[in-house]
Amino acid sequence: MGGCFSKPKPVELKIEVVLPEKERGKEELLAGGKGSPRAYQGNGTARHFHADERLPAPHPYPSAQDCVEAAVCHVKDLENGQMREVELGWGKVLLVKDNGEFHALGHKCPHYGAPLVKGVLSRGRVRCPWHGACFNISTGDLEDFPGLDSLHKFQVKIEKEKVYVRASKQALQLQRRTKVMAKCISPSAGHSSSTNVLIVGAGAAGLVCAETLRQEGFSDRIVLCTLDRHLPYDRPKLSKSLDAQPEQLALRPKEFFRAYGIEVLTEAQVVTVDVRNKKVVFKDGFKLEYSKLLLAPGSSPKTLSCKGKEVENVFTIRTPEDANRVVRLARGRNAVVVGAGFLGMEVAAYLTEKAHSVSVVELEETPFRRFLGERVGRVLMKMFENNRVKFYMQTEVSELRAQEGKLKEVVLKSSKVVRADVCVVGIGAVPATGFLRQSSINLDSRGFIPVNKMMQTNVPGVFAAGDAVTFPLAWRNNRKVNIPHWQMAHAQGRVAAQNMLAQEAEISTVPYLWTAMFGKSLRYAGYGEGFDDVIIQGDLEELKFVAFYTKTGDMSWLTGKGS
Repeated sequence: MGGCFSKPKPVELKIEVVLPEKERGKEELLAGGKGSPRAYQGNGTARHFHADERLPAPHPYPSAQDCVEAAVCHVKDLENGQMREVELGWGKVLLVKDNGEFHALGHKCPHYGAPLVKGVLSRGRVRCPWHGACFNISTGDLEDFPGLDSLHKFQVKIEKEKVYVRASKQALQLQRRTKVMAKCISPSAGHSSSTNVLIVGAGAAGLVCAETLRQEGFSDRIVLCTLDRHLPYDRPKLSKSLDAQPEQLALRPKEFFRAYGIEVLTEAQVVTVDVRNKKVVFKDGFKLEYSKLLLAPGSSPKTLSCKGKEVENVFTIRTPEDANRVVRLARGRNAVVVGAGFLGMEVAAYLTEKAHSVSVVELEETPFRRFLGERVGRVLMKMFENNRVKFYMQTEVSELRAQEGKLKEVVLKSSKVVRADVCVVGIGAVPATGFLRQSSINLDSRGFIPVNKMMQTNVPGVFAAGDAVTFPLAWRNNRKVNIPHWQMAHAQGRVAAQNMLAQEAEISTVPYLWTAMFGKSLRYAGYGEGFDDVIIQGDLEELKFVAFYTKTGDMSWLTGKGS
């Protein structure tokens, strides 16, 4: 990968607790596709589309009337290594001085709209201050994730000791640039039972794989299949913003897939993979041959196995419909969350302003104990309690009681009975790889797909990425790990695509995740599983601290700041 990351150092884990940022509103990609969708039918179920049109892109040399040019500063106003946000006619530009040269770029991160001037400039790249996306200042290209789009790069010239920037008005307004992609020249008509690349799973890994192939000039057929009824969407937002509608969560509009010839088969479940004949079979009997295969099926949430598990209004948050129903049922009523990990705590935080009461049931002594340690977990637990969340720790659910078939009470093994009109279960997940058990693709004892640094499985031409894989983590002596982070799935999808094209890329990105609760953002960089001790510096109670996570022969760290 490269990008912003240099040779690994002993410091591996970073977490920040900061004031929340306003997430960007969804900016719709301009679309002009006019082709009719193609679909194939299986037992009456329409699958999604294929077409040949491309989205219109701004002309690389816009006319003078479409541009704005102005002096933005004096050459001595910026020192090397400095960044400044400057006004330019219709908008703002990020001005960077690096190694004596000036660069002008879009000033907002295309992911969620963070102001890049508050980010970090290092080695010719700027890193987003919110979620860690990384952009090359010479090209504006996205070099590390999360996110899909790059920055616009604007023209800079120096005249009479002044720095002039020239930019198109359209680029200043969009603040994002989709990389140039190849056009599909291998139509599916007459060949609907075969494809060049088949991608099983339409999460971050699957979508980035498809887009990377097009960016690298691949012009043959790509088919992306998903169990979901929706096109690829921002799944991490489900538990952070339960009211969000599918169209608000969409990573790309429908026109994008039509324009770049990426076929999406929705509600399509693969039940068999025949690697010998390079063929998959879907639940409805449809068969599809492939040349290259990416397995990115993700994971399936664990469910409760207690008495009454079949009662109504008990959910795992897996789809927008799940999240929306939870909010509707919780308004003014009693909500119980089982599990105090990231998903459970995000849901609990969101529901405090919606529900009459919110209770959390957890087997451990504190939330996040295995991930952040007991001391940090207790402080976060106190923050939740101050926002009227009730905790039932070191216990489990023994029974779900119903009235007229709908949830009414949650009975705990500690004998306590908690009133509940809706229950959200967030107790972990398992890899969704059951359909591979009869194939010759290796699975480990937990059901994960082992891959090498190039995201290759044991079967030539078959790759895997995302939550369902274990891969060698370079700066942990190539120990095989599973890291189900959204950002990591992006990176793995790109590496898989590059190696489908024989580019010999290796996974080397640093794991990164984020969350937001009660006006604080938690940011976690690295892999700190199995730490022996936590050393806190600063004021942990006020969430203004640095924490060092230590393990024999290793060290990770955590930083926090807020008000």
